[in-house]
Amino acid sequence: MAAISTDIHQPISTYLNRRGQVIRVGVGSPRQTQIPPLELPRYGADRLSGIRCVATTLKQEVPKESALTAMALQRLDALAVLTMTGSGFERRGGGATGYVRSTYLAHLVPDSTTPWTISSPLSLEQLAQQNLMDLVEALESEFSRSLPTRSSTAPTAAEQVLMVGVIPQNSTQQEMDANLAEVTLLVESAGGVVVETIHQKRSHPHPQTVVGAGKVKEIALRAQTSGATLIVFNQDLSPSQVRNLETQIGVRIVDRTEVILDIFAQRAQSQAGKLQVELAQLEYMLPRLAGRGQAMSRLGGGIGTRGPGETKLETERRAIQRRINTLQQAVNQLQAHRSRLRQRRQHQRVPSVAVVGYTNAGKSTLLNVLTNAEAYTADQLFATLDPTTRRLSIPDPETHQMRTLVLTDTVGFIHNLPPPLMDAFRATLEEVTDADALLHVVDLSHPDWEHHLRSVVDLLATMPLTPGPGLIAFNKMDQVSSEALALAQDQFPQAVFISAQERLGLNTLRQKLLELIDYAVLSTT
Repeated sequence: MAAISTDIHQPISTYLNRRGQVIRVGVGSPRQTQIPPLELPRYGADRLSGIRCVATTLKQEVPKESALTAMALQRLDALAVLTMTGSGFERRGGGATGYVRSTYLAHLVPDSTTPWTISSPLSLEQLAQQNLMDLVEALESEFSRSLPTRSSTAPTAAEQVLMVGVIPQNSTQQEMDANLAEVTLLVESAGGVVVETIHQKRSHPHPQTVVGAGKVKEIALRAQTSGATLIVFNQDLSPSQVRNLETQIGVRIVDRTEVILDIFAQRAQSQAGKLQVELAQLEYMLPRLAGRGQAMSRLGGGIGTRGPGETKLETERRAIQRRINTLQQAVNQLQAHRSRLRQRRQHQRVPSVAVVGYTNAGKSTLLNVLTNAEAYTADQLFATLDPTTRRLSIPDPETHQMRTLVLTDTVGFIHNLPPPLMDAFRATLEEVTDADALLHVVDLSHPDWEHHLRSVVDLLATMPLTPGPGLIAFNKMDQVSSEALALAQDQFPQAVFISAQERLGLNTLRQKLLELIDYAVLSTT
């Protein structure tokens, strides 16, 4: 290697397996000749790739960071670098060793600020005496011991997620923290565990890889060192961006919309909900079928692949399109059925109130407390997906008679709700537009509640039909300070302040709902 490298005046990199067999030779540095990520075996974060690299360099210097980064990205067993002597010496030196001035041996190390270590200069004989198999076994044992500390609270089957946040340049620190925290909750709601977070501020996303080339390398390195099996971006990605990132990093890439779709696939219980989720997933996946690798290798379970992903999305596009058309017709029938139910309620003159709000604001808990609905509740994003309708009887203080109205708990909203979900769930969202009035539940204990409130209002403004009058109910008032409570009361004097969990303020809420219905009926007449 040293003689040939000297003759052609180019560095050479040779890759060997643990049997000592040469599997790849390239002209160039380890960075220039590294094995593509998709061609590397992946055994998990506690194993190395089983490949070592011997490289030459024409400069008498320690291995560059680019070569060490390439070693980390490929999880090589070791990297040996041979520095060359001057061009005239090898002609007089005699023997192969006359070409080599000194050597360096580098390998990865676990739980360190620097993921690698480099030996002091070694002679060629000293390098040949190194027992690499003993070194590799010791390293893999250390990697295996270090990994449980990172994910000891996670289920054994949970995806280890590296989260990447692409933040607008003009965002404040509070906005950035809120954005990353929300995506973290989405990942956890989908069953994943965020092991590390990386962010980059950009004026606009890179058209090919969302982030810059240097950040892509950093993401790939952090994914290898953290043991991440999945990378989640906090924004939507185009199909080409996903393919480019997976090719360069070698780890499955998922965007925010796919995480939300996965949560919906887990939470849908009714036939109508499953129908709408499958339609949304197929419409999302159809333009992303090309370039997924051998036999659609992404279809292996985990975040973003539940539901129809397990029904062979690698079938022909025409077959998938036919399935979409069938689902679309079923959604239209569901839409017509719900329209008939609403007309029946209107004919019986039962006023209806749609409970709307940001996801995890406490809508289902409030419905359970008011109507004994027994809807599923959890401290998760999108804990409930299927709408629940229940009757609520409230005593009228003027007539001393019971008045009845219908409460409908709808799917939770979220900032930048994915368009496929808006389209697929239009039959559900029409429960909002056709209601006589709206009850907007806001989680007052959330530090970004004002942004959540605006997001729901903006989403309601995009509805094809204008919803009826609304009442804001600030929930979880028992979990906020008196200063925060007073601030919200000053900004929204007409709102009602409650705690559904602690049953505080519910009588006031019931009377406000009667006033809201009376106003809605009066305004329509």
